[in-house]
Amino acid sequence: MYRNAKNVGYYMIGKGSLAQLGDLLAARRATEKGPAIFFLDHVFKDGSLAARLPVEDRDYVVYVDTTEEPTTVSVDGYCAQVKEFLAGALPCALLAFGGGSTLDTCKCVANLLTNPGRAEDYQGWELVQHPAPYKIAVPTLSGTGSETSRTGIVCNEAKNLKLGMNSDFTMFDQVLLDPELTASVPRQQYFYTGIDTYMHCFESITGSYRNVVVDALAHKAIDLCKEVFLSADMMADENREKLMIASFLGGMAAGFVGVVHPLSAGLSMVLHMHHGVANCHALSVLEDIYPEQHAEFLTMMDRQGIVLPKGICQGLDDAQFQALYEASIVHEKPLSNRLGPNFRNILTKENVRSRFERM
Repeated sequence: MYRNAKNVGYYMIGKGSLAQLGDLLAARRATEKGPAIFFLDHVFKDGSLAARLPVEDRDYVVYVDTTEEPTTVSVDGYCAQVKEFLAGALPCALLAFGGGSTLDTCKCVANLLTNPGRAEDYQGWELVQHPAPYKIAVPTLSGTGSETSRTGIVCNEAKNLKLGMNSDFTMFDQVLLDPELTASVPRQQYFYTGIDTYMHCFESITGSYRNVVVDALAHKAIDLCKEVFLSADMMADENREKLMIASFLGGMAAGFVGVVHPLSAGLSMVLHMHHGVANCHALSVLEDIYPEQHAEFLTMMDRQGIVLPKGICQGLDDAQFQALYEASIVHEKPLSNRLGPNFRNILTKENVRSRFERM
């Protein structure tokens, strides 16, 4: 069976392009009566970004707490806030400003505005049945690809499961990429988040579930990541724009990942570790599965002066290691994508535990 693939409908790229957001939103306001809902990372609660946005009195601003990654509980909570404000109406648009956590929260809440139930009901593939309201992504951090991917990742703590709402309805309708917005990102966070593009793209092209378009997008995104992270300064103006484009392309190329993301998901669920740094820890112990990429990753860290903390799993008990294993091995599609249907013969409990112990 061939899949009919969908990409983001519109995109605007360029330094200073945030100034044109008002024009983009005005087109929605002209045809839709509802207010706009703005989702902002809580780091912008000082008002520095909000003051530059086309927020009207009738609109609603949600500050998303990104201290932890989005959970089914947090998404349900934000959805309840928005529904109470809307009082039965639908917004003319939802807009998201931040990294993957904020963008994913916006996408998931949007799905719940037009589909009954809770966030956990839509963790999986093609479970969302009705189109979400119009959504605009303005990433202030590059790497996750959430701005162009068809999934909104959420952690289900009750089920020890990190899984997205995978659906064409989850995708943003408009993306605005302004590299000026990433200039103030802390250097460590910039690397940990940005390198996610490199990782999910190489996982895609080293797996078995592939197509030529995904391969082409992934290869270009990887090339851009190499230019950025093997340069003298990954945060130079031209490199921040390159990484934004890499993230944009990488999100479209994000099909099935491989072994990095399942181990990363385990760390997110059990240790509440953010996705980017969790990916780095995962790849650091996968030199046998991804030897070329592992070596290149170490070179990138060295070139940019990034030191990955060691000993993150020291002191964990057997129950916690078991939870790490279960939260990782549950991701059958990506693991079989890289290792084949018998992946459990390779990633035994002992094998996976030894990897976590080496982190």
